Amino acid sequence: MTAHKSGDPTTLNRLYGRQSGPRLRKGQQELVDTLLPALSVPEEGEVSAASLFGTDRPLHFEIGFGGGEHLAWRADLLPDHGFIGAEPFLNGVVQALGHVRDGGLANVRLHMGDALQVLSRIPDGALSFVYLLHPDPWPKARHAKRRMMNPGPVAMIARKLKPGGEFRFGTDHPVYLRWALMVMNGHPDFEWLASEPKDFQNRPGGWPETRYEAKARRQGHEVWYFRYRRI
Repeated sequence: MTAHKSGDPTTLNRLYGRQSGPRLRKGQQELVDTLLPALSVPEEGEVSAASLFGTDRPLHFEIGFGGGEHLAWRADLLPDHGFIGAEPFLNGVVQALGHVRDGGLANVRLHMGDALQVLSRIPDGALSFVYLLHPDPWPKARHAKRRMMNPGPVAMIARKLKPGGEFRFGTDHPVYLRWALMVMNGHPDFEWLASEPKDFQNRPGGWPETRYEAKARRQGHEVWYFRYRRI
């Protein structure tokens, strides 16, 4: 594959970036060996609330959950909802497993790998929320095709959301911000839930701060919050 191959994440079929960091400690490895198998999304078949949790319930999906703090916070807030998180970075998955264990969260399922592999198996119209918070901006122009904010992934997100469902996107990167607005403004299936600047400059209720957002603020970055409703 060349760096200039056209497409987006739905056509490239490749994960970019690191997938592991520092060596896991003994307790962390035990979480991977014991808890992760119990929480993992099955590798094949339809992915639905009934198949994962045994009951029909509102279903949430987080793309690239980082350390899992947002996912765990939302799952604790809404115990009768189901939450799916996808993250390729092993050390982030371990942190999420710790949140699930410490919070006694029975309504979370995890996938260590490509989010699109799971999202594609969710029935159309099955999701109530999709979250994409502080994704890797891939700031170089030749890497823009790697961004999750691209027509292919956004179209898939739109199909998987039920009418009235919500897509939440957050970033502190101005290049990604402009790109994302261009992509979203060109998509006919989403309504931007903002009427004035404060609606995307201030964190909405029910949207906890993640460690990536906190780091961005320490570095003096402005953070933007976007909410889109599936028409």
